[in-house]
Amino acid sequence: MESRARQLWLLTEPLHAVTYFDERCRGIGRAMGLRGFWQGYFAARTAPLGPAAPALVTSVLTVFAPGMVARAVPAAWQVVSPEAVIEERARRAALALRAHVPGLEESAERLSAPLAAMVDDAPQVARPMFAANRPLCERPDPVERLWQLTTALREFRGDAHACVLAGHGLDGCEAMALAGATGRVPAASGREDRGWSEAEWAAALDRLRSRGLLDDRGGVTERGRELRALIERDTDRLAERLLRPLDGPRADALLAGLRPAVDRVLAARTLPFPNAMGLPRPADVL
Repeated sequence: MESRARQLWLLTEPLHAVTYFDERCRGIGRAMGLRGFWQGYFAARTAPLGPAAPALVTSVLTVFAPGMVARAVPAAWQVVSPEAVIEERARRAALALRAHVPGLEESAERLSAPLAAMVDDAPQVARPMFAANRPLCERPDPVERLWQLTTALREFRGDAHACVLAGHGLDGCEAMALAGATGRVPAASGREDRGWSEAEWAAALDRLRSRGLLDDRGGVTERGRELRALIERDTDRLAERLLRPLDGPRADALLAGLRPAVDRVLAARTLPFPNAMGLPRPADVL
């Protein structure tokens, strides 16, 4: 049985992820005068940090090539303010969730209470994306609030994951290449979508081979599989801290309460499988 920390991710990530895949959300960049999807992505995801410099964005997002980040920010902030992007992102995400989950307002407040308890209790030290998103959770619209709470929680886990990758000596390109080799994420699109050149990817594969994580053909070795599994366990362990304010029955009630909304989002087939988030197919989630 999956740990509660992992179940929490599996049952909040799909609600958060409409912001990347639902057509109501994907067009945020162009709608606000930015250049296409990716500049909109970087602006929307990092707006809580303020007009951050490319080096900071590259560091906190971990798996994107520095050149790709530098093409998007800070140029985006010459067109639109972070504050405007934050508001538009939440509005569009709520529109998407309402479309996929009719009547979500009726359960949003009940679901938000334990989510907010976790967000309020969670530490901010060494968790930059979580710390930036945490103050944004007090929103008057109940569905926007629910979405922002799931966003803060997933960024907490993302910060933890970045620490785990660094702790195991993996840079962003190596992390994507190893995840692709294990089938956790699509290897080819993972490279392209994260902005790594063929030369950078090949060099990362060589470094992984030198550590015995890949074989001569680029396939993952048993050692590589063990490391990827350890990375997930370590991430779950750090994310377990989120559940501290909830006792077992309350945590289980939250997970059960999230499931119907997640079922609806997944049934809409808005989220692709496989995906760069590493989220498993619905049959493996539910």
